[in-house]
Amino acid sequence: MGSAVAEELAGRGHEVVRASRRGPVVVDVAEPGTVEALFAAVPDVDGVVCCAANAPTADLVEASDEEFTAGLPGKLLGQVRLARTAVRHLSDGGSITLTGGTFAEPLPGGSFGALVNAGLAAFVEAAAPELPRGLRLNLVAPGWVRESLAAFGWDPARGVPAADVARVYADLVEGAAHGEVVAVTVPVPSTR
Repeated sequence: MGSAVAEELAGRGHEVVRASRRGPVVVDVAEPGTVEALFAAVPDVDGVVCCAANAPTADLVEASDEEFTAGLPGKLLGQVRLARTAVRHLSDGGSITLTGGTFAEPLPGGSFGALVNAGLAAFVEAAAPELPRGLRLNLVAPGWVRESLAAFGWDPARGVPAADVARVYADLVEGAAHGEVVAVTVPVPSTR
């Protein structure tokens, strides 16, 4: 997703700085020090988009506490940390766009991921009114992405193309939305 979003924003004329755990600009939202270092390395930012977080599946009953809550430091707390840190560094009127997730049906082993996604959505809706200086906070909640499904060897027809999801991120960066949670899924065919 991150590459698709970066390409979409660059195609719209934005200067994009790519940051990742292994890129030229290093950040791991699960590691607090790297989040602060990101803004020291890249000052004068107008927008932050985070596509870097995931919550692995884990069996509700059989997984250890550590396995079950593995997505907590990165996907939930890491994105919250990124947003809170970005507020101190963004230009007035800047944008923060985080990544959640949504699925049309329950996913085996996905109960903690559902909890994290719901927590992120609630955070965005509750935190948005607290932001100063016209800053905006939004969340994209994609379902299955077509390219990811293909990489897993699953039916890609159940997913949304990454380019379509990337347009949603770019529209939020450029638009006026604030405190919005935007689900991006393949429409479920009618059974009528």
